[in-house]
Amino acid sequence: MEERIVKPFTMWRHFKGTHAMVITVAEHSETGEKMVVYYCMDNEGKTNHKDGIYARPLHMFLSEVDHEKYPDVKQKYRFELVKDQ
Repeated sequence: MEERIVKPFTMWRHFKGTHAMVITVAEHSETGEKMVVYYCMDNEGKTNHKDGIYARPLHMFLSEVDHEKYPDVKQKYRFELVKDQ
């Protein structure tokens, strides 16, 4: 099984077609939860987010796509690393 590690300055593709440049992985000051801080780009109306900086829990960033909700999506994970950077 491929280990999926989120590192700063890596590009990831969201299953809806946008891209995310990881800025850093941070820790929530109150809960200790790991959070991915990233810059969302190439949105052009593909999601309900605008281009900009967001934070998402690490476990959610690395989670699989809900294929019951999105049955036509071919991508396995919510975000997948773009290998050719």
